[in-house]
Amino acid sequence: MERLRILPVVLAIGAITAVCALANGQTGQNLSVPQPSRVRKAAPRPMPFPPASETSEPVASIEFLSYERITQQDRDLEADAESSISERAGFAGLEFNQSKWNYQQVVCPALPNHLFLQFTRNNGTGDVSVFSVSIPRGGDGRVRIIPILRRGYSLFSPAPINALTISAFNHIRAEEHPAKAPDWLGTGLCYAALAGAKPEIGPPEETDFRKLPVAPAGREVVPLHGGAVIRFTDVAAISRPMEWTMTFNGKGKLLKATHSRALQLRAKVAERTPAEVQGKLVQSTDPDAKAVLIR
Repeated sequence: MERLRILPVVLAIGAITAVCALANGQTGQNLSVPQPSRVRKAAPRPMPFPPASETSEPVASIEFLSYERITQQDRDLEADAESSISERAGFAGLEFNQSKWNYQQVVCPALPNHLFLQFTRNNGTGDVSVFSVSIPRGGDGRVRIIPILRRGYSLFSPAPINALTISAFNHIRAEEHPAKAPDWLGTGLCYAALAGAKPEIGPPEETDFRKLPVAPAGREVVPLHGGAVIRFTDVAAISRPMEWTMTFNGKGKLLKATHSRALQLRAKVAERTPAEVQGKLVQSTDPDAKAVLIR
């Protein structure tokens, strides 16, 4: 009888033990199942001139406005910045507080967040001083000057190729905080204007090419790794057209600028797409020029 009474208890304990063992086994299986890992992708770093962001809009020309044509808002902006202009011009020895200076506005559509001015003091032949000024419109940045001439002479080296000019322009570009690249050519024209030129690409349509010693070259834009090589001929002075070449990297930084007299020019405007030039040897149509290797 005692054995019969103990048997149900033993069976119950055995059943409970089996259930616990099964539960533990399932838990172990669940813990052993690998969980999918989450990989956080790094956000792409924004580039001022990202690849394939070039605008297809027509190139906007540079316009120079006399004092009478400048808006009152921009005149007030210049007045507020005049102490900074005087200080920075003084550092360059431009004698801003002496004699009378006049200024005009340089309208540069490629860099809309800045007011550009060009100051001139003319004391007669051989005594002309000129410098450009950049004033941020939204207060995000600082007043910068680009010396061009001091009493008829270039400071350090000619402004178009001066390392200080290039550095100032790169700071101005960075202060723009662009979401995408403007037209490359418009940016190059703006640089030329701030360096002292009044750039004009190609002559008026009514110009008779046969009466010119050489034909105007127009422009050429070669995309390069998200950046570009810009080349254009300034024919503002038909008797002495000047050729500009500027190299920008993919972050919008101006690496190099050259400025020289155009000896032999082309009448046809050259425009090349990235597919035509990237990774290939680009042969200039100018017989006197060397091929350019785009790596």
